[in-house]
Amino acid sequence: MNAALILIVSVALLLCGYVFYGSWLAKQWGIDPKRKTPAHVHEDGVDYMPAETPVLLGHHFSSIAGAGPINGPIQAAIFGWVPVFLWVVIGGIFFGGVHDFGALFASVRNDGKSIGEVIDDTMGAKAKRLFLVFGYLTLLLVVAAFASIVASTFGSTTAAGKALEGAALAANESTAMISILFIMLAIAFGYLVYRRNMNIKLASVFGIIGIALIVAIGLNWHPVSLSYQTWMIVIGVYIMIASVTPVWILLQPRDYLSSFLLYFMIIVAVIGIIGAALTGNATLAIPAFNGMKAPASNGLFTTGTIFPALFVTIACGAISGFHSLVSSGTSSKQIDNEKDAKPIGYGSMLIECAVAIISLCAVGFVWADASSAAPAEAGLTSPTSVFAKGISSMIGTFVGAESGIVSIAYSMLILAVSVFCLTSLDTATRLARYMFQEFFTEKGQTYKDTKGIRRVLSDPYVATFITVVLGLALGLTGYSKIWPLFGAANQLLAALGLLAVCVWLGKIGRNNKMFYIPMCFMLVVTISSLIQTIMAKLNVITSGGADTGWAILQALIAVVLIILAVILALDSVVTLKNQSGK
Repeated sequence: MNAALILIVSVALLLCGYVFYGSWLAKQWGIDPKRKTPAHVHEDGVDYMPAETPVLLGHHFSSIAGAGPINGPIQAAIFGWVPVFLWVVIGGIFFGGVHDFGALFASVRNDGKSIGEVIDDTMGAKAKRLFLVFGYLTLLLVVAAFASIVASTFGSTTAAGKALEGAALAANESTAMISILFIMLAIAFGYLVYRRNMNIKLASVFGIIGIALIVAIGLNWHPVSLSYQTWMIVIGVYIMIASVTPVWILLQPRDYLSSFLLYFMIIVAVIGIIGAALTGNATLAIPAFNGMKAPASNGLFTTGTIFPALFVTIACGAISGFHSLVSSGTSSKQIDNEKDAKPIGYGSMLIECAVAIISLCAVGFVWADASSAAPAEAGLTSPTSVFAKGISSMIGTFVGAESGIVSIAYSMLILAVSVFCLTSLDTATRLARYMFQEFFTEKGQTYKDTKGIRRVLSDPYVATFITVVLGLALGLTGYSKIWPLFGAANQLLAALGLLAVCVWLGKIGRNNKMFYIPMCFMLVVTISSLIQTIMAKLNVITSGGADTGWAILQALIAVVLIILAVILALDSVVTLKNQSGK
């Protein structure tokens, strides 16, 4: 199969979904451009602040992207390109887009409050607290996993303490240096736009020039060399500060500038795929269908049966619960007009789907090496390296395999993925802080209205400190121990997000039937996956071994997640039944 054809067909279907299904959803839900948004009603310059549509789109897109739409499709490619293609396109249009758009709209209509507060409004305080516990546990896994991934792309050692050498060491040091300079550039950008009132278009030009300069500096000058463990501590300090800093200083400008890197990554990838196709070298070597059960993993691919593994492994490229937390946690507090909810919520999800298809094309080009018994011998040590190697190799088919452009493209693609992981990381920390605070406040309260221990625990700085310490404690063990639980927890969170918005739409008298199939499907998928996890961990526990402690912890977390999800699902069913009986 030709990779360019797959890409073109996918983009065409996603565009049709945006134009027709996205517009239909906006009409069904009653999007009102004349209605004031929370960003205007509650503007405080810290969390609530109107943002121009391109800026907020950049923040939202960068925050939800991370490494998800790259890692998931590559890991799931072992099942064949057809299952991946179908789940990304169908899931994105009818599952993920509905989920993200709905969560953003529901939060905007509820004063920019989180999905937990929306649940409080429809199902009561008990359901809200259960959801907050569930969401907070999931965000801790996000913080742990993404902090570990970022530290791995910055550090001079691996998580296990092995020292890096040569090109691998230089690449990590360059990525770290560019990321540090990128933060400084973002702060300068925010100052020019929000304090000196520079025109956003002019500031964007300076921002793009600045990105090019810091990349050039970082590739040629990278004096900072720290171990994995040291970078984990540095990252912890950074996200602790970033999550309580006013959004105009860092969050908005950094995410906006980050989006240019992602757009650059997409453009480079499309050029690579189309260019390789024109030279007759864009063959998607992956089998169309590779059976119901994945072969033994070589370290790059997922394991298990196609159901539920495919639908848990591909999250951000089809549907991801983390997106609902971003939509209702930060984006809803910055949206300038309700009409922007469609491009920001629904549109960003479909762009992610396009990135997932690009990832599928990338792994297809290097399939022979990626599916070998020893992919590391070809430099394919992670899904990120598979993505960068696949796209840069495609470029090599028409500029020359030995061209310096190929190596530059490889480095830039690795950098882009790292930047988005860091972006998602501090957004996740801010969201976890919100949820931790909400757990100790009553409806309509802020942390300033509480007293005693609740006042202490709901303080922004205390909530952030607790979150960062817990997240880093998990992350210091290495993301490989965290990631298996994150996939199922994240997708179960998506099911609960769908449930919450569905119930809320029913309460306000709007059509919510488009949620029924997605939420039921995702509940079945993720609970099945968690049950499989519990069974696998029980086998590890009974056989003993070095990982017994982690197996017990993972099994307990899986059990807790299932219990919380079932209780919330039953409460939702009762609420929906009562609504239909009115």
